[in-house]
Amino acid sequence: MKNLLGILGSILTSVLIFFLLLWGTLAIYFSNLPALALRIVLAIIFLAFGIWAFWINKNPRWIYLFAITYAFLLAWWMTIKPTHKRNWRPEVSVMPRVTINGDSIHIKGYRHFDYRSYTDFTAHFEDRDYLLSHLTSVDFFISYWQVGPVGHTFVSFNFDNALPLCISIETRPEVGEGFSPIASLFKQFELIYVVGDERDIVGVRTNHRHEEVYLYPIRISAENARTLLLIYLSRINELADKPEFYHLLSNSCTINIIRYANKAGRTGGFNLYHFLNGFIDQYLYGRGFINTKMPFGELRKLSKINGVAQAGDAEHSPDFSKHIRANLPKVEE
Repeated sequence: MKNLLGILGSILTSVLIFFLLLWGTLAIYFSNLPALALRIVLAIIFLAFGIWAFWINKNPRWIYLFAITYAFLLAWWMTIKPTHKRNWRPEVSVMPRVTINGDSIHIKGYRHFDYRSYTDFTAHFEDRDYLLSHLTSVDFFISYWQVGPVGHTFVSFNFDNALPLCISIETRPEVGEGFSPIASLFKQFELIYVVGDERDIVGVRTNHRHEEVYLYPIRISAENARTLLLIYLSRINELADKPEFYHLLSNSCTINIIRYANKAGRTGGFNLYHFLNGFIDQYLYGRGFINTKMPFGELRKLSKINGVAQAGDAEHSPDFSKHIRANLPKVEE
């Protein structure tokens, strides 16, 4: 028994060391050092030193020296801070801000670009006003670069006297920068809440990025919907005041949506679908948050909106939001 416990302890220790070495190596590679070659060389040296100290030499002195090196790495890592001052891509160049005065909501930095293609567009940022008392419901979107376990989720807040207010929690890439899931774990992207028109935020995905997009009305009371919106608006102002890093596992689209839903009245704990968000609609169906009057497969098929979003001149129509909801299964009361 002692031998077995000793073997298990050695295995667990080796696994822990492996992940510490992996994190440290990637942290150096994705650090704020400007030269890629320098980052690669330092990451290789760090990894080789760790392997040599723990699994080849095994001298306690070298292990202590590596631990000191790791402590310096952590201290350096803590000095890397998010900022609003970068050469942002045009679509995330404006950080929105919100003013709330009683029932009135005033949004600055509302985005509604006119797209000719994904990279060819006319940029528009403007001010918009909404009345909180006219908010009636919330819709949930899932968009896929490739259908599978990971997608992008975002929401729209529906009003009875205005177009839906679409809010998408995203990375804020710089010019020439694209998204990388691994890089997003290592302070590579700031966070932004894109606030705008569905013809932009939804239309660019359905019509120009050619992503598969699904739309589900959510079962939520008007009161809880308003609470949820106020939580979003508060976070938008927090980000405008103090930048944050996007993090795939702790500060991302679906994780934050669940976090805010909890504050707005959702009950329930952690679920693996919160991370495997490409399947989040199955979770919503199982929990009764979306239409459950038909089999899930049929609901999902009817909830795909690419066809109606691409039909005719729908993308440029002021009735785009009505078009994508025209034949949508409604959530039952």
